[in-house]
Amino acid sequence: MSYGQGEPPWDPWKPGSQQPQWGNQTDQTPDWAALAEASESRNKRRRLLLIVGGAFATVAIGAAVAMAVVSANDGTEASNKPANLPATADIPSSSTAPAPSFDPTTAPPPLDPKDFISSAKKDTAPLSPDILFPSTELTIGGRAYQKGATASTTNCASAVQGTLPQALTSNGCTRVMRVTYSGKGGVAVTVGVAVFDTEAKASKAKTAADNKSIITSLPGQGVAAFCRTAVCRSTTNAYGRYAYFTLAGFTNGKDVTEKDSAVFTTGDDLAEYTFRQIRQRGEAQASAAANK
Repeated sequence: MSYGQGEPPWDPWKPGSQQPQWGNQTDQTPDWAALAEASESRNKRRRLLLIVGGAFATVAIGAAVAMAVVSANDGTEASNKPANLPATADIPSSSTAPAPSFDPTTAPPPLDPKDFISSAKKDTAPLSPDILFPSTELTIGGRAYQKGATASTTNCASAVQGTLPQALTSNGCTRVMRVTYSGKGGVAVTVGVAVFDTEAKASKAKTAADNKSIITSLPGQGVAAFCRTAVCRSTTNAYGRYAYFTLAGFTNGKDVTEKDSAVFTTGDDLAEYTFRQIRQRGEAQASAAANK
């Protein structure tokens, strides 16, 4: 489109009442193409302003939100903030110092009862046949035995026979105690306990004994003489500083044979009982020492 020379140009941004008038107004028709182009230019400008304004608004809103969050975090009345939280300097830091150590506490080992019957220095409790064999009646394995006579001497050789006197005296025997028990069927047994100063001497005396080393039977208190001329069964043992012997047979003078199981059982029962009595002596002294 061309304009007449000297006429002012059309301003698309002004309303029609303010536009310059060209020539005869009644004879001219509006330039619709120019109007459309001007309208499109206005629309583009408006959209650009809306986009730029929206971007600035988004940035402003984001900044406002960030400021609000910072302000909330800086507040002292926040509901999710721990109360009375100590300052950093007040919080204990991890220490590299070693943890305190304590000495382990363990109970002392129990006293060994055998120690108290293995040496005369520790085995100091009173000792006699009636102390070592206090029961007047024994029941072992359902078998009943009655206590008879007792005896004690420091002349060890006088209470034994055969090769046993030599075995005892050569190893320093200090005492021999005897006790007799009788059972059913006319069976009787004499137990002899030889005392030494140490366990080693008692063990040597036991080793020196043989099948001819026997204790002398002790009759009395309702028990007839036995095992003086007849064949009898004997045993030899040792525990601690004590060597102990048994001699079992018939009170009617009958020889003992391998078929006489009652005689063997009686001798074994009293040997076991003697061992338990010696061990109990050690236990009693160990207990007394532990309670001091």
